[in-house]
Amino acid sequence: MSTTVETTLPTTAAGALAPDPAAAVEHVLTVDCVESPGLVHAVSEFLLQQGCDIIDIKQYGDKAQGHFFMRVHFASAQELQSTPDLRRGFAPVAEKWQMNWQLEPHGRKRRVLVMVSRMGHCLNDLLFRARTGDIPVEIVAVVSNHRDQEGLVQWHGIPFFHVPVTRDTKADAEARLLELVDQFDVELVVLARYMQVLSDELSARLAGKTINIHHSFLPSFKGAKPYHQAYERGVKTVGATAHYVNAELDEGPIISQQVIEVDHTYTADDLVAVGRDAECVALRNAVRWHCEGRILLLGNRTVVLR
Repeated sequence: MSTTVETTLPTTAAGALAPDPAAAVEHVLTVDCVESPGLVHAVSEFLLQQGCDIIDIKQYGDKAQGHFFMRVHFASAQELQSTPDLRRGFAPVAEKWQMNWQLEPHGRKRRVLVMVSRMGHCLNDLLFRARTGDIPVEIVAVVSNHRDQEGLVQWHGIPFFHVPVTRDTKADAEARLLELVDQFDVELVVLARYMQVLSDELSARLAGKTINIHHSFLPSFKGAKPYHQAYERGVKTVGATAHYVNAELDEGPIISQQVIEVDHTYTADDLVAVGRDAECVALRNAVRWHCEGRILLLGNRTVVLR
């Protein structure tokens, strides 16, 4: 979808110079509000008036809830509009339509703190993809209640914090975590197989900015060695679920799920290996979509504008 008209010099319908692809600055605008006729027009008209060119647009109207969601990826000429300028300009539009909204530079790396226990497959996947730029994150710190992954984290040049947790020290450990969240200006906390239950108070404090991963056997196979329990029951699928954390254990709004078919030839160890892959993919997708501004909450559900 383009708002440019070709003349001797490319201009928008509003008369401003269209973004030069070589000098364009890209942004992402996300909005959600009560559904009403004219919402798409209001957003696109604003962008046209600002001399912006829409690169990609996704929208969804939930008729049952009467709610509307939109994500717009657009470009503007650097000399015309800065991010603060665009935010100031859009504020009256958002107020008129009573929108919840965010406007961020496209590709901005979110500051992420990862928590892990002994198993490092999800952590390793996130570290690699952050290092190669595959996901738009900067992992600023890793917190663990064990030291198993310390060497891996240090190899990546990222601060590692060993914060042991016992029944008697849980409150102190969570206080330390919040100190680190503030110290590193953390925007997202990722529980990459962190095998501790967060308190209700901490879950509420980090609501909407904490993602967890677990195997999809829950609640069928809880406790130790769930894949071995599943093997004994002859399961035919292995999967993983990534979700936002809330006070309900492993029942927060679901973001991403992976399911892999298996059969009787798979050993218990094979199920563990397949499960690791599913967990990495589900968590990676959830982190990517969150940091790209693709996830919007609707009660205990998520709308993912992919």
